[in-house]
Amino acid sequence: MNISAKNDPVNTVAQVAHWVSGQPSPGTSGRSGPVFNPATGALSAEVAMANSADVDHAVASARAAFPAWADTPPIRRARVMFKFVELLNAHKDELAHLITAEHGKVFTDAQGEVARGIDIAEFACGIPQLLKGDYTDQVSTGIDNWTMRQPLGVVAGITPFNFPVMVPMWMFPVAIAAGNTFVLKPSPTDPSASLMMADLLKRAGLPDGVFNVVQGDKESVDALLAHPDVAAISFVGSTPIANYIYETGARNGKRVQALGGAKNHMVVMPDADLDQAVDALVGAGYGSAGERCMAISVAVLVGDVGARLLPKLIERTRSLKILNGTNLDAEMGPIVTAAAKARITGYIELGEQEGATLLVDGRNFDGSTAGDGCTDGFWLGGTLFDDVTPDMRIYKEEIFGPVLSCVHVKDLAEAVALINAHEFGNGVSCFTRDGNVAREFGRRIEVGMVGINVPIPVPMAWHGFGGWKRSLFGDMHAYGEEGVRFYTRQKSIMQRWPESIGKGAEFVMPTAK
Repeated sequence: MNISAKNDPVNTVAQVAHWVSGQPSPGTSGRSGPVFNPATGALSAEVAMANSADVDHAVASARAAFPAWADTPPIRRARVMFKFVELLNAHKDELAHLITAEHGKVFTDAQGEVARGIDIAEFACGIPQLLKGDYTDQVSTGIDNWTMRQPLGVVAGITPFNFPVMVPMWMFPVAIAAGNTFVLKPSPTDPSASLMMADLLKRAGLPDGVFNVVQGDKESVDALLAHPDVAAISFVGSTPIANYIYETGARNGKRVQALGGAKNHMVVMPDADLDQAVDALVGAGYGSAGERCMAISVAVLVGDVGARLLPKLIERTRSLKILNGTNLDAEMGPIVTAAAKARITGYIELGEQEGATLLVDGRNFDGSTAGDGCTDGFWLGGTLFDDVTPDMRIYKEEIFGPVLSCVHVKDLAEAVALINAHEFGNGVSCFTRDGNVAREFGRRIEVGMVGINVPIPVPMAWHGFGGWKRSLFGDMHAYGEEGVRFYTRQKSIMQRWPESIGKGAEFVMPTAK
C-alpha cells in the first residue's frame, strides 16, 4: 500500500506519502498531519502535507505524461481500465478494511462503497463508445461535418473524508479513460486508500505520471486552484468550500464541478408501509454515522402518520447496534474525528435550546459497549428530534452526523413546498403506495436526485450524480455521460475538397446549399 513505518523504537507510526510519477514521494514541505482510528482514538499514521512545490511536482509529472496518453487509442486506455477493475475486485476487501480503519464506517458499508466505485471504473471501460462523435455526410454541397471529443489535459480532483474510495472513483476513471492525466487531492483524514488505488493503477499498466496523488490541506487545494497547467477541478464537500472552489477556479480560467452540501428529506405519506419507512429512515439516517451527503436528515411526516410511526422509530433508534466497524454485526460505527463529534454534539445542544423535542439522545453513548479498546474513540449514538420547525438551525443547516429531525405537515402540497423552500436540493425521498402521489412528487420537487420508496437514490454509474440549488456549483453532474462531457471538449470539423469549391470569393455568411 506504499505506506512506510517511521523508524522509531518506541512508537511506530505509518507514514502516508504523496504519489508522483508512479511512485511514493515524501514531498518537501516537512509538514504532516495525524491520522486516527476513530473507533479507538489511537494515532495510526501521519500523512504528508503538500506545499506548492509538491503540487508543482505532481502537476509537472501529469503534464509530461499527457501527450502520449492523450494519443493512446481509447481501446488501449479501456484495456488498462479493465485490468484495474480486475485488480479492484481482487483487493476490494483490503480497500474496505482501510476505509473502516481510518473513517470508521462499518465494514459492510465500506464494502458497498468500494463496489459503487468499481461500478464507475466498469463504466469507464466503455470509453471507446462514449467518445464517439457525430457525422453528417453532405451537410452542404461537397461539405461533410463531424464532431469529436478530446481530453482537456491535466485535471484534478479534491475529495472528502466520507467516501475515500468511491468519490475519487467518481472522477479519475472517467477522466483518465477519456485521455486526461489526473492529480488527486484526497482528505487527510483517511488518506491511505488513495495510495492503494494508485498502486493498483500502476499494476494495471497505467503509465507513470497519468495518475498522481498530493496529500494535504488548504495549501495544496489553493495551489491546485491557482496552477496554470490544471485545466479542470472536480470537488465534493460542504457548500461553503464548494462555493469557494467554484469561484476561485472559475476566476483562474478552469472548468469547475463542485458538489456541495445537503439537507435531504424523506416524506412519509399516511399510506406508506410504516415498517419499511422506519427501516429506511434508520438506515439512511444513521448509516455511516450520518456522514453521507445523501443521508436522510429530515423525516417529513404527513397527516397522522407521525403518531403511528414515531413509537417504532424511537424503539429502532434506541436499539441501533453501535459497534467497532470491524464487527460484522455493526449497524453504525464511530464519528470520523473528535472535532466532528464536538460539532455534532453542539448541534444536539442547539436543538434543545431551539425548542425541539429530544426523543433519543445520542450523547449518552460512550463507546464502552462498542468493543475492546473503544472507550477513547469518537462515539455518538443515534439522535432523534421531534417538533422541528423550518426556522431552527438544526433544520436549515447540514449537521453531517447521526441526527434525524422530524417535521410534521398536513399534506403532500405542504411537504413539497417545505422541501422546495430549502437552499439545498441534493437528494429526497417519498414513501407511498399511491402512484399519482409518486408521479406528482417526482415532477414537482426541486431536487436533483429523487427516490420513490428508495431512501438513498444515488444514481448508478451510467446516469450521473448531482443536486440542484446550492448543492451543486457548475452545470454538469459527476460520472456517467455528463462526466465524460466534463472531462472532454467538443471539436467540430467541416471538410471539403478542392474539386467541390466554386470559383470566386464569398462575402456573405455561409449557408447550406
